Amino acid sequence: MFALAIHGGAGTIARASLSPADEQLYRAALEAALSTGYDMLRDGAAALDAVEAAVRSLEDCPLFNAGRGAVFTHDGHHEMDAALMSGHNKLAGAVAGVRQVQNPIRAARLVMEYTEHVLLAYPGADELAREHGLPLQPEEYFFTQKRFDQLQDAIASGKMQLDHAADPNWKKGTVGAVARDQHGHLAAATSTGGMTNKRYSRIGDTPLIGTGTWADARCAISCTGNGEYFIRAVAAYDVACLMEYKGLSLEEAARIVVQDKLAPVGGEGGLIAVDAAGNVTLPFNSEGMYRASRVEGGEAAVAIYKE
Repeated sequence: MFALAIHGGAGTIARASLSPADEQLYRAALEAALSTGYDMLRDGAAALDAVEAAVRSLEDCPLFNAGRGAVFTHDGHHEMDAALMSGHNKLAGAVAGVRQVQNPIRAARLVMEYTEHVLLAYPGADELAREHGLPLQPEEYFFTQKRFDQLQDAIASGKMQLDHAADPNWKKGTVGAVARDQHGHLAAATSTGGMTNKRYSRIGDTPLIGTGTWADARCAISCTGNGEYFIRAVAAYDVACLMEYKGLSLEEAARIVVQDKLAPVGGEGGLIAVDAAGNVTLPFNSEGMYRASRVEGGEAAVAIYKE
């Protein structure tokens, strides 16, 4: 059974914080990304291709903190991270701090397929993308007024902020996708602009294989939230370990990581996951998480708030 799940970030997302019109925009963006990947899986595409395409759709949407619409660093530019992983062969690729690549997830795949490495950082990652002809964009392409205003607020407060920590109407975060294809293969992909007002080339969990992104023969995981906590918990890989060493189901393993391990120490956020049987789970410990999923033969499910 093939299946796909996507997320657009987790955080303090209250129903009162979104107008009906805004909510519809976000739901439509999630539905579009879900349809992109699901249609590919239905037509026989590989899980890796489907998750990359779904994430690219979210990167191109200025509503989310990835690609166009990424948050600003303290110096007023964008430093974007992305990773993807193929479960059946455990190949992975990631980039950190890229500044010009229109779709960082495509650059991450270049690292996986055209180098001997797993993770490349700026400026080398941008140079690899340039050499392989990926679309590059000027700073203006990634600019959104609300992200810029958010930076000014963060600078004024003297703090680095999660993208969902300030304006209640602008709480979109890291994006990601996980899939099982018709061949039984699993894959995960994650992309982010990081934290508003970040300094010193800060890198979060997204491009770190095993923390924000993971896929093997048992499960595929994409995380979203406060990256420092996910890094310390090795969150994505921990789900796989609980399944392998304790024999837990995907749902129970993911619940333990998100609710019992991350939440008590302040690790706000969530994850999306799919297992080898096509089961999907989307746990989170924040007030909401932008998410959508669809399994073979079922209807699309799109949600934002806690049910």
